[in-house]
Amino acid sequence: MSRLPAGVLREAAIDVGAISANVRHLGRLTDSEVIAVVKADGYGHGAVRAAAAALDGGATRLGVADIGEALALRRGGIMAPILAWLHAPGTSFVEAASAGIELGISNFDQLLAAAAAASQDRPVGVHLKLETGLGRNGIAPEDYHVVFSEAARLERIGKLRVTGIFSHLSNASADDDRAALRVFQEGVGVAASAGLSPHLRHLAATHAAIALPEARLGCVRIGIGIYGLSPFADRSSADLGLRPAMTLRAPVAAVRRVGAGHGVSYGYDYRTDRETTLALVPLGYADGVPRQASDAGPVTIGGQRFSVAGRIAMDQFVLDVGEHPVAVGDEVVLFGDPTLGVPAADDWADAAGTINYEIVTRIGPRVVRRQVSA
Repeated sequence: MSRLPAGVLREAAIDVGAISANVRHLGRLTDSEVIAVVKADGYGHGAVRAAAAALDGGATRLGVADIGEALALRRGGIMAPILAWLHAPGTSFVEAASAGIELGISNFDQLLAAAAAASQDRPVGVHLKLETGLGRNGIAPEDYHVVFSEAARLERIGKLRVTGIFSHLSNASADDDRAALRVFQEGVGVAASAGLSPHLRHLAATHAAIALPEARLGCVRIGIGIYGLSPFADRSSADLGLRPAMTLRAPVAAVRRVGAGHGVSYGYDYRTDRETTLALVPLGYADGVPRQASDAGPVTIGGQRFSVAGRIAMDQFVLDVGEHPVAVGDEVVLFGDPTLGVPAADDWADAAGTINYEIVTRIGPRVVRRQVSA
């Protein structure tokens, strides 16, 4: 029976070799430059380690949501180009510009703020974000002319360097995404007529990068795929040639033999129907294990599969293991690479009524990340 090291209460093993391999595979599959998205602490995997592994796998740029995340990567020693695209109203871009962070620009005011952050000898790199139908941030089509004209002027006088034009797809359907692609291409044409010729155009994230080749445009932004998870309901990681990078596990903390009719966890939503063995697992919703997966979340112990019995509590949950021999210290795997016989993050997503993105991203700071490379 596999066991965790003594004293380890909860752990997420992060296979950085899997991240590198996934980036390499997706780069070859799409024949495109890869922007590796490491926002939200690398989707829960650790932003600096995920960034380093992605770069090792051939990514040429990194993407994050906000400037704070970008600066944390710089402090962690990551010197590759980084794009940050979500900004609070009134944000100053001076610190980001001095650190060489590229900025996603969604409106005229942000464009002027980026130019104001330029130094005498260093223009600020920007990627112009277009609204193509998702209803979030981005330059509206009616504002293209004024924003693009000003961006071209600021580039001519050395305040800005327009490195890219980008947007995001809904993945609602192939037809919806093709319609957004047409809007995007029209915006690129307007930008060109204003004198802009950015090196990068990026529209496709993992879903479209795989399923909609015409949206690749020579550069793709890969998020969930670099962590080895599938964005499709009908295709697994293995189907896509990807390897999940995170394995979440904990030791059995206590074992108790009980009789029939014994209540389990808060509310006694689960009562034993026979004499049985209960095993306590020290992970709970404070660690990101979704409470919505109570009575359903799957685990394996020594290759045997069980489901959560009763409610998931803040710090722990219980398994009814029947007559299966389980001892304190035995390893409990919540999810990992399903080709190795353990549950997938998708299984927990199904149990909680959510998506695999949320399952890995929500894993909390009490869970120790241990870097491995298979």
